[in-house]
Amino acid sequence: MVHRTAVENARLFAEVYLADAGAATIVEIGSQDVNGSIRPVFGDKVRYIGVDFANARGVDVVLEDPYRFPFGDDEIDAVVTSSCFEHSEFFWLTFLEAVRITRPGGLIYLNAPSNGPVHGYPVDCWRFYPDSGPALARWAVRNGQEVTLLESYTGEQEGGYLNDFVAVFLKGSDQLGAYPNRILDRIQAFTNGYVHGEPDRRRPQSLTEDQRNLLALQKFLEGRLKPI
Repeated sequence: MVHRTAVENARLFAEVYLADAGAATIVEIGSQDVNGSIRPVFGDKVRYIGVDFANARGVDVVLEDPYRFPFGDDEIDAVVTSSCFEHSEFFWLTFLEAVRITRPGGLIYLNAPSNGPVHGYPVDCWRFYPDSGPALARWAVRNGQEVTLLESYTGEQEGGYLNDFVAVFLKGSDQLGAYPNRILDRIQAFTNGYVHGEPDRRRPQSLTEDQRNLLALQKFLEGRLKPI
């Protein structure tokens, strides 16, 4: 499922990190077009391959094993996934496969919900919090793959009820200088922003946006309801 902020975050990733990508090869994990797709934001100059476990619109390669991608090691310039990892029962295996097929100096873009209702396609297992990005990077390193988290953040709701968790990873660390710009330098509507090389999070927040809204509503009602 693709909502408006998912498309907007993918567009920002493409503009900030892939503006000079040229004829790059991009693989999208979970590319089935249910109610929209992030594919158009990457334009027609790239080679775009959508993989999923179902033969459906937006799917170029149907996976026999959802945790094994039919690409060689270090083959792909960028791997992207949006509104998919919450449906992967073992998303940590999916992430390792994404890292495996990405070339050194290539990128992995992850967007997954941090809240929201149950929406099984066919299952709905996980939500992602601010520490998910660093944890995934450490998981890759533990499994012999050097990965650097460039940035991550939780986006605020915009005309809906979903908060996107977004993370951008670099395969390796030698080419950090090739990506000097960050999405977080362009946007304001986020909390718990992590930027590689910065000791503190930007806009730290311990409460989710839903919790903050509920507290605001509670204070409003308490102010309106007078004791008898």
